[in-house]
Amino acid sequence: MEQNFQAIRFHEYGGSDKLVLETVARPALKSDEVLVEVRYAGVNPVDWKIRSGYLKDYMPIQLPFVPGADLSGVIAETGSGVKSLKKGQAVFGIGKGTYARFAVASEGDLVPVPEGLSFEEAAAVPLSALTAWQAVADSGAAKGLTVVIQGAAGGVGAYAVQFAAMKGAKVIGTASAGNLDFVKSLGAAKAVDYSLDSLEAELRGADIVIDLVGGKALEAAYGLPKKGGTLVTIAGQISEEKAKASGVRALGSGRGPTAHLKEIADLLARKELRAEVGRVFPLAQAGEAQDLSQTGHGRGRILLRME
Repeated sequence: MEQNFQAIRFHEYGGSDKLVLETVARPALKSDEVLVEVRYAGVNPVDWKIRSGYLKDYMPIQLPFVPGADLSGVIAETGSGVKSLKKGQAVFGIGKGTYARFAVASEGDLVPVPEGLSFEEAAAVPLSALTAWQAVADSGAAKGLTVVIQGAAGGVGAYAVQFAAMKGAKVIGTASAGNLDFVKSLGAAKAVDYSLDSLEAELRGADIVIDLVGGKALEAAYGLPKKGGTLVTIAGQISEEKAKASGVRALGSGRGPTAHLKEIADLLARKELRAEVGRVFPLAQAGEAQDLSQTGHGRGRILLRME
């Protein structure tokens, strides 16, 4: 197989113009790793946050660096200790440096692509669905509870709406005016335009608020749950002081264990869960894809296509 291949890298922190398409050497595999010929890679907010240097104190990296974690593709090579996956198998999951024609992944971080799911759809799943799964689990969403999801049309939000609805909760999602019908199609009982002046009045009194937006939306979210309610965010630091003043339980959440990918794949196979693909860019346009991600607008997961 190829000893060298194309990948997107950056050699210094900065804007999206720092992303360059280069030829890199094939990485060596550990015994529990596989090499995946990538078909599609997901573009997540954490990718541009790492590139910009926002996270350098929390997530140190070695430069030059290939971004990306989400992938779908075909196994090109397996490490000596890999038992559950085989060369030529279609897989999706979490890899290392997936903005590339080939990427390394640990055996336990991949699952087979379910029958009927495209490589595009599969690449839109891993980080988004695992993060949504964990946020909904941390929130305690259950039948009879009202759950507000801020940012319900985005890559994580689309899964959070579906997972909360599966728990039997009444879901209210916030989104742009053009995405309200989409949010309701995912299982939300109600969708509210986040630009409305009456937004807080529309959402106040919920049992649970799951914030996927951060910034001003997170600041306002402390006042939305009823007394004794719960606020969960994946997009900012929790203020215990504000939570106490509002009489709510507040906690941060992150990506769930990759062990849940098997359950998520089963839901996709049974058509009980829907993957939503956003815009798809060729690998060479990774900078444009990250710029779009940085706007915080759009529907579903942005992808890079390997050509």
